[in-house]
Amino acid sequence: MHLITHRHPRFCSYNLNLNSTRIPVFHQRIPPFRLQSTISHPYKFHIGASWAGKPPDRLRPKVQAPDFASTSDIAKWRAHVLSNYKNINSQHIGEDFFFVQEMRSQSGVALGVADGVGGWVDVGVDPSLFSQALMYHAHRYAKQGWAGEPEIDPTQEYEEREEIEGWEMSPRECLELAHDAVIREKAVNAGSSTACVINLNASSGHLRSANLGDSGFCIIRSSSAIYTQPPQTHFFNCPKQLTKLPSTARRYRGACVDSASQADNFETNLLHGDIVIAFTDGLSDNVFLSEMVNICSLVGRTGGPEINQVQGIADRLVHWATLCMSNRKRVSPFEKAAAREGMYFRGGKIDDVTVVVAMVQETV
Repeated sequence: MHLITHRHPRFCSYNLNLNSTRIPVFHQRIPPFRLQSTISHPYKFHIGASWAGKPPDRLRPKVQAPDFASTSDIAKWRAHVLSNYKNINSQHIGEDFFFVQEMRSQSGVALGVADGVGGWVDVGVDPSLFSQALMYHAHRYAKQGWAGEPEIDPTQEYEEREEIEGWEMSPRECLELAHDAVIREKAVNAGSSTACVINLNASSGHLRSANLGDSGFCIIRSSSAIYTQPPQTHFFNCPKQLTKLPSTARRYRGACVDSASQADNFETNLLHGDIVIAFTDGLSDNVFLSEMVNICSLVGRTGGPEINQVQGIADRLVHWATLCMSNRKRVSPFEKAAAREGMYFRGGKIDDVTVVVAMVQETV
């Protein structure tokens, strides 16, 4: 049995800002980090995020499966993430989830998105638990790792330098460790998810990524898209996916079982003003890349602090995706992709959508 991805909206927002200031709309800032470092970090990353679950009339029947215990670390972390949203009417995030995490000693920022594969609903499994657990464990490992090689203060004499703790955490290693942790997670009986994890290095401005499936990201520079992550699929609308099979695995011989080692790896140097957009396929199936670029340009022309701009971009991308997916008269990226496979599909694709936006600022 191949598990097909079925992954919309009201929307809410998340923001990580080391220089906290209140911004308008349904948005609330997470407290700034308190880590101290003597190492020069000339790059800052302003982060905004927005998401929307499928509208109530398009939700599948709720799976009668146990949720995480309210006292568990995953449930507490999930509640913390969702509590940072002003729009209390949009508590349903669907089968997507995401994380944003400052890495060890302010060496950089890790972020990621995951899209729980909806086909598991047919066998009584809640797809959202896998994606939530995957992002929780990715955040946990990213927090302990360095964005690049462990940093040594060059101003100190060799004898004065303390032993460096921790290790360099690449996106693929983070994804592998997070997947292994989900496999051990007793509260997740089964499931699968696409995933995209990105590291942004505050010392060098270097981006590294690992992507498995049809979530992904793009990099926009000077009103042009200079990179777009190609999707990974087994066949049309069946993405590669990290999977946990139930104990009765014989029933699932046809399930897609992929590993983090199969993720596409990418790296590049970012420049001041670059915009990185990580997204689940609820965005890429409904919004063309040229439209993403136009939205970034429109928001940029409004001016204001960078942190407000990235949140505005995230909100507008999600809002536009929700409008497009409900429009049956508009040709969508998903419709075009289906046509290339000899299939007929009309209009937008109803789905959950999650977007995380990062803007690069070079401070020196």
